Amino acid sequence: MPQSIYQILLADDDEIDRMFFKDAINELNIECNLMTVNDGMELMNFLTSDGVELPYLLFLDINMPRKNGMKALQEIRGNEKLKDLSVVMYSTSNANRDIEEAFIKGANGYIIKPGDFEILKKIIEKAISSNWQIKLPGLNRGNFVLTV
Repeated sequence: MPQSIYQILLADDDEIDRMFFKDAINELNIECNLMTVNDGMELMNFLTSDGVELPYLLFLDINMPRKNGMKALQEIRGNEKLKDLSVVMYSTSNANRDIEEAFIKGANGYIIKPGDFEILKKIIEKAISSNWQIKLPGLNRGNFVLTV
């Protein structure tokens, strides 16, 4: 059953990327409450705070200062409270090694940041409207990278 308002969390150190993402979310026909954090340390402090409502979906950049997205993903999957959180890596990197590492460490999907605003809107909408609560046996590498 779809939620009425989706709680979305974006972890990205780039202010322009955060604004681009926020503008795209605001133009979608999906009710979202977008929260942002600037790096992996801030992300993990937020997620492990007492009483925090976990987001429906986390968009997680790879290249961030203090704690990168891969390290944060590893900590999320190793934390009993967070291990089932739906995480989509959101990065400029299209390197196979980064995609493979995200897949192996348990990300639910991978988005290569598009430079085109309309494509960004479509891919965010696709990610949000996917039913991340369904856990299929065995990850499918074929549709791990989300595209439109």
